[in-house]
Amino acid sequence: MSWFVLANPEAGRGVGVAAARRALVERRIPHEFVVCASAAELRERVVDAVGAGVERFVAVGGDGTANLVVDALLGARPWSSPPTLAILPTGSGSDFVRTFGLPRSPAAAAAHLETDDHYRVDVGVVEGPFGRRHFLNALNAGVGARAAAVAARLPSRLGGLRYAVGFWLALPGFPPAEIEVVADGRRHRGEVLDVVVANGQFFGGGMNVAPRASLEDGRFDVQVFAGPRRRAFSIMPRVVRGHHLSLRGVRRFVAAEVELRVPASWPIEADGELLGRGPVRVGILPAALDFKI
Repeated sequence: MSWFVLANPEAGRGVGVAAARRALVERRIPHEFVVCASAAELRERVVDAVGAGVERFVAVGGDGTANLVVDALLGARPWSSPPTLAILPTGSGSDFVRTFGLPRSPAAAAAHLETDDHYRVDVGVVEGPFGRRHFLNALNAGVGARAAAVAARLPSRLGGLRYAVGFWLALPGFPPAEIEVVADGRRHRGEVLDVVVANGQFFGGGMNVAPRASLEDGRFDVQVFAGPRRRAFSIMPRVVRGHHLSLRGVRRFVAAEVELRVPASWPIEADGELLGRGPVRVGILPAALDFKI
């Protein structure tokens, strides 16, 4: 059975795309390879492929590319059985595959397309002033989302360090705000810097922000980071290794439905893609996708 492969030419500065294409050819994996010039073109190609009966897709790029494929795939039509997604990582982040310990080189990851192994995963869906979007890995509201926007403008040569650098650049100009988080009916109100609604365990270039998250339990792992800003200096070094959950200023919830009542000016991002601004409602689609492992 063939794979429909969609590549982001910007991810990995183009080198990874060439490596992915070469690996697929060398391994004689049946596929159609499409390099998309824009997000709009990628969405269009996914929708057209779904209409033609394609059920197996490969995203060549980072978490943002996978996000676009998943959003277009699950938004194209209702699925009686989950479609399949594989990722050949070439982006600077590529955090979703870290939860599975998959290879981070596209050539090594291509070998997994030859097996029958897959993992049925949940997918998030968020609704806000920007509309409705699906996400695969994690949603961020607050300074973390601002950091993602700053990181996107930093030189690609920084690689996985872009998010960390972006965070410290964003922090001084982002004051905490009084917000309310409603997680399956439980409420938390206070002065907050950031909220993470995690499906996977890693984001931001390898930070283990949700070490207890599960992709198959039908629930999100929600992390609330309270202000003031100076707490970030003690919390962030612990986030890298997932040792932050017991720290003062960190609240954790597990929930299938989350409402973030945040200022209209707060940025919202998912899988590294800036979606718009809050407030938002977040829900989960249990067992919505077969992820190729």
